Amino acid sequence: MSFLPEKIDEYVISHSQNEPELLQQLNKETWQKVLNPRMLSGAYQGRLLAMISKLIKPTSILEIGTYTGYSALCLAEGLTANGKLITIDKNEELESFANKYFEKSTFKNQIEQHIGNALDIIPKLTTKFDLVFIDADKSNYTNYFNLIINKMNSGGVILSDNVLWSGKVIEHIKPNDKDTKTLIEYNKLLNTDDRLETILLPIRDGLTITRVK
Repeated sequence: MSFLPEKIDEYVISHSQNEPELLQQLNKETWQKVLNPRMLSGAYQGRLLAMISKLIKPTSILEIGTYTGYSALCLAEGLTANGKLITIDKNEELESFANKYFEKSTFKNQIEQHIGNALDIIPKLTTKFDLVFIDADKSNYTNYFNLIINKMNSGGVILSDNVLWSGKVIEHIKPNDKDTKTLIEYNKLLNTDDRLETILLPIRDGLTITRVK
């Protein structure tokens, strides 16, 4: 979704870099063959993720929530020559879909794909990360944060997607709406933890950039 007027949104997109050809193909095939294609980061946000990664020049990236691999390939654009991106997703059915595009990319030897529960996999990782992208089940955002915070290098950046949750974070919370409740608590955590510097951007469904001091 977008919080901007349609014409302004179109202007912003038309004056931003286009997605690379491989990502165009991935984007198209996701919409043709995969359920819930709106989960895809998409061209505009993908270019933002790539730009942030290029500015950071990370040696190590962790992505929680692979989906069809679009955001992983965007983030990989900023990796150093010897850098590595670890991406985790619990959906076994999408593993081969994402891997097909990883293999077609110039980053095929730098992407490490894990299938399973991120809450079980992250504690086993020994890498210290320069950049983390959280874009998985919203009810576990705080749990993911607690698992990764001590695995961050000083000055590392955590990107959190969908933090505005279609505007639900400012609406009355339904008793059974665990996702919205968790996101409200998570947004507050990122803005009050003394170890962090945070800015929430109203881009698409909300993207938080958090720097670890």
